[in-house]
Amino acid sequence: MAMTFFSCCFFFLLLFAAAAAAAAPLPALALLSLKSSLVDPLSSLRDWTYASAASAGGGGGGGDDPRPWCSWSGVTCHPATRDVTGLDLSRRNLSGSLPPELLLLSPALARLNLSSNSFRGPLPSLLLRLPSLLSLDVSHNDFNSTFPSPSPSPSPTPRSSLATLNAYSNSFTGPLPRALLLAQFSPSLEYLNLGGSFFDGSIPPEIGSLSKLRFLHLAGNLLTGQLPPQLGSLLSLDHLELGYNSYAGGIPAELGKLRNLRYLDISSASLSGPLPPALGGLPRLESLLLFKNRLAGPIPARLSRLQALRVLDLSDNRLSGPIPAALAGLANLTLLSLMSNALSGPIPGPLGDLPNLEALNLWNNSLTGPLPQRLGSNRRLARLDASTNLLSGPIPPRLCAGNRLVRLILFSNRLGSEIPRASRPAPRSGGNSLSGAIPRDLCGAASLAYFNVSGNPLRRALPRAIWTAPRLQVFAAGYCGLTGEVPSFASGCSDFYRIDLEGNDLRGTIPSDVVRCDKLVSLKLDRNRLTGEIPREVAMLPSITEVDLSWNNLSGPIPPEFDNCSTLESLDVSFNRLTGPVPSTISSVMQFEGNVGLCGEAVDKPCGGGRGDGDPFLARRTAGGVIMLAGATAVAVAGLVVLAVGMRWSREGGEADAKGGAVGPGQWQMMAFQRLNFTAEDVAAACADRGSARVVGAGSTGTVYRAEMPNGEVIAVKELRLPHNKGKRGKEKSNGSSKREAITVAAAAAEVEVLGSVRHRNIVRLLGWCRNNETVLLLYEYMPNGSLEKLLHGGGNIDDDKESDKRAEKRGGGGGVMAVDWETRYKIAVGVAQGMSYLHHDCTPLVVHRDLKPSNILLDAEMEARVADFGLAKFMDGAVAPSVSEISGSYSYIAPEYACTLKVDERSDIYSYGVVLMEIVSGRRSVEPEYGEGNSIVEWIRQKLVSGTDDRAIWDVLDATIANCKEVRKEMMLVLRVAILCTCKSPSNGRPCATC
Repeated sequence: MAMTFFSCCFFFLLLFAAAAAAAAPLPALALLSLKSSLVDPLSSLRDWTYASAASAGGGGGGGDDPRPWCSWSGVTCHPATRDVTGLDLSRRNLSGSLPPELLLLSPALARLNLSSNSFRGPLPSLLLRLPSLLSLDVSHNDFNSTFPSPSPSPSPTPRSSLATLNAYSNSFTGPLPRALLLAQFSPSLEYLNLGGSFFDGSIPPEIGSLSKLRFLHLAGNLLTGQLPPQLGSLLSLDHLELGYNSYAGGIPAELGKLRNLRYLDISSASLSGPLPPALGGLPRLESLLLFKNRLAGPIPARLSRLQALRVLDLSDNRLSGPIPAALAGLANLTLLSLMSNALSGPIPGPLGDLPNLEALNLWNNSLTGPLPQRLGSNRRLARLDASTNLLSGPIPPRLCAGNRLVRLILFSNRLGSEIPRASRPAPRSGGNSLSGAIPRDLCGAASLAYFNVSGNPLRRALPRAIWTAPRLQVFAAGYCGLTGEVPSFASGCSDFYRIDLEGNDLRGTIPSDVVRCDKLVSLKLDRNRLTGEIPREVAMLPSITEVDLSWNNLSGPIPPEFDNCSTLESLDVSFNRLTGPVPSTISSVMQFEGNVGLCGEAVDKPCGGGRGDGDPFLARRTAGGVIMLAGATAVAVAGLVVLAVGMRWSREGGEADAKGGAVGPGQWQMMAFQRLNFTAEDVAAACADRGSARVVGAGSTGTVYRAEMPNGEVIAVKELRLPHNKGKRGKEKSNGSSKREAITVAAAAAEVEVLGSVRHRNIVRLLGWCRNNETVLLLYEYMPNGSLEKLLHGGGNIDDDKESDKRAEKRGGGGGVMAVDWETRYKIAVGVAQGMSYLHHDCTPLVVHRDLKPSNILLDAEMEARVADFGLAKFMDGAVAPSVSEISGSYSYIAPEYACTLKVDERSDIYSYGVVLMEIVSGRRSVEPEYGEGNSIVEWIRQKLVSGTDDRAIWDVLDATIANCKEVRKEMMLVLRVAILCTCKSPSNGRPCATC
């Protein structure tokens, strides 16, 4: 029956094509039909025109090129026959449907690439019925139904010519397509990638019949069940990737038959049982990744037969016993990772002689004895982590022989020796028994970013040039018995985030040139013997959040500049000899006990004499405030203004209903804010015709359509239903219904009032509005690239909790989210800042947006940001922040003081903007399960930056898909600093203010 229907459709297509042949040839008809079915916001197919195709009609008469479609964008033709053999429409932001006319290309079409677009819905089965198709790529889209099965065929053994099928990173559901995995249908299949979706169920054993398969990727799905032993029948397999699923049972020993296999990855897959020794029979294997499973038992010595092996990662399992000494025979090994297991015994000494070893990760085991003393002798070692073991003895002397070591982590062992000289790593060696001085040549370490030797008995002075290390960001040497003075900061420290020298025997004063450390977030000098005054320059550090100077011999006043330190969250000056007034503004984040000379309201002790207008303390504080807040303004953004256009339509609607009786829709009225080439009736007709309009957004106050006007202009239309006091039968509406309608009217009124006269490149433009007695239509310019929410996180509806959770769990594995380069993200962030700054600073009166978030930031064809959705906007006519009756906005974007006091001002928007910046920099949603219950991205990032144990904590917050070079990472960290300022807990004292 299905085949009969298909045959009829194809027959009529041929009739239609024959009738139109005089106007355009078949390939042109198929391509033009495809173009008409697609949404092409970037006009990437603008050269696909009917005029050029028609010139080739009737056998090619009249046209200069009888086959003009061969020069169309993305089209490849056979050089002799000029038939279409390839179609590449990748990376064009296309969406829409794929028409059956594609079958007209079937005689010759061999390659079809639709990857990295925005296609949704089911994958058309016709793509599997193109008989000559060799390669099909639909990866990086959002196809979200079950995978289609090949349609029945009159032939007893339907066959496909497909050699390559790439459907990676979509949202397919249901079981894997069993029919597609049959050799009878796919005898030529060599490359199959169905990873990064939501396929469930088990891997069908039929997959073992694909004898030509060389590449198989099923990772990042929801697959369960046991791995089928039939995988061992894929003797041509070169690449096998099955991880990030939830299988039962262990690794089939039959995988040891895949003698052509080069890459095997079954990581994070809930596998259990022992490691099969048969895996040692894979002579060509170069990468073996089995981390994050529940594998138990010893490491098989037969793995030493994998002479081609370069990467071996068995970390995060339950492996036990010793490390086989035979692994030292893997001469090509570059990475060996055995961390987080239950391994015991000594580390085999010959591992130090591996000629190509670059990374050795052994942390969190129970290993004993010394480190291999020849580690680093190959001059290639870059990373060594042997922390949290029971190791003893000296640190290998030649670790830095090749000057390539960038990470050395040895804490929580029993090591005892001097720190190796010529050190170039990022060492973490706390909790050992290291002795001797910190090497002087550490200051010239070109790659050193993180240095932590806390808890070692060094008992020497700090090198005078310690702050000059060019890339050093974190220096921690607490409780090391350090002597001497804190070296001057004049020669460096511009990249430092954290300095921790607590619990030493440092003397002298705190250098005032600490102000050069302009990125410093945390400064801990407590429990030393420091003297002198606290330099006021500490309070002038633009990013400082934590200062601990307690338990010293400091004297003099607490610098009044701390009163205006906008980022400060913790200041501890307790148990010193300080005198004078306690700055009142920061007393809530300050500890100052044990200083008998302090006075003021915070300690309930008068300072002697009132503090009048001429008080020098107040004068200094005011001057400091101007300096600090002017600096904050340089990174601040914000603002909105309400322009009174009028709310006559909402009042008139209410008056009409109040006169009694049900009223009809009535005639359409239009108010335009610029010249429009269409009427209200045109708009209403386009929205009613679901063939020419489609939903592009929906929220609590209305639905947004993409509507095409009769003149071809495309606009966005938000449809709102007006309230009526009575229902159709005259019954009063419920309180809940009335409340919802009142919210709808208020939101629409705010939209019109704010946007009616505003003209700025970064504020969405309201073209006008239409209304009758039942409906209001707000008309906007159309934004073809959707919202920032969709760009960063994919999908269209962030309120779909299940989908959001799925995507959050599968980060990096699927979901159809396209990576956006840093240049584009930065451009968007600046655009939002410019739009908000215009509305805060250049318009009167200003207004708070109250709902700034990625879904309310739209993107035009050039990826320029437009702030949108002013339905919750509030006037700011005076200096006093207005109060609201209830909290409005989106959780995780709401400023904490707004939730507590119900008072709003422009700083509430600045907090929201800071959250948006964090999403842009990290690529994460504002709320994810990883942050913990009740936490948002703000708490997560702050914890990573302030409490991180190494430099990985800093880079972990950056989106790894774009942080691919030093310059980009540096810019991303600068933007992250702005985000931290904007999300400061104190709105008046810490968060930048638009009116400063």
